Amino acid sequence: MKMASKAQVKQWLRWVAWVAVVALLAILYMNNDDEENEAVETDATQAITTSNTPQGSPAGDNMNYESVLMPRGLSNTVVHYKGYTSNFNKQWHIPNCVVYEITDKEARGKRERSGNFERDEKVAGCPNWWDYRDSGYDRGHMAPAGDMKWDEQAMDETFYLTNICPQDNSLNAGFWNDLELKVREWARRDKSLIVVTGPIVGTNPSTIGQDMDIAVPEGFFKVVLAPKCNPMRAIAFICPNRACGGSLKSYAVSVDEVEKRTGMNFFNALPDDVENNIEAKCNLYQWLN
Repeated sequence: MKMASKAQVKQWLRWVAWVAVVALLAILYMNNDDEENEAVETDATQAITTSNTPQGSPAGDNMNYESVLMPRGLSNTVVHYKGYTSNFNKQWHIPNCVVYEITDKEARGKRERSGNFERDEKVAGCPNWWDYRDSGYDRGHMAPAGDMKWDEQAMDETFYLTNICPQDNSLNAGFWNDLELKVREWARRDKSLIVVTGPIVGTNPSTIGQDMDIAVPEGFFKVVLAPKCNPMRAIAFICPNRACGGSLKSYAVSVDEVEKRTGMNFFNALPDDVENNIEAKCNLYQWLN
């Protein structure tokens, strides 16, 4: 057998080395890809999604009654808690809205109100409790602690500042509290409700805060859907961020009116004909009977 020359041996060794380098790079790439997948899974476990939501994109990843479509360009971080989902605006430092289901059983919860206002460290732009200190505004719950009396963790998580807006005390302790009590009453009667609550923020809002400029809403909305009623029905309310006199009728509006004011789209998982029908109506008497 003819022996290989030194030049041939060197060429062969170079070829082997080149193959080894390619194989090593392939292994490193695969490992890096696995790490990226793990990071995605970790984010999913934490249930936080950040986006400047394009028109027609779901704010949450549950394509159901609790999905809310946000207007184009609105800063939106979706944070899933045990009892509610916050669609948080890191630029305003308040939620765009919160959404949750409250059932008959949950509305009968007996736990005492408890919890301390605190920053959710996982959420960019979330303020601290002291940013509201001496501001002249209450730390107003969007998802009420009273709706979460069925579970200690669910109630505690309503005190995250991702669920809070600057709210006039006269509203918070007055009409707004009465409306929250009425929603729980309706939940006990109608077996299950989907509730969406949030601020109405003007184009150039005033702000509060020591460390952050927290937008002060000019008003608030609450949208309520009774999916288990036959026929299905919905109602909405808009009130200014100040003392509100009068009855529920004074502030009742159609869901379409809230969508017009906020640019959001609610209950998009419903068939179009059903959604269009229930969102166009403002029939408070259906709810009071």
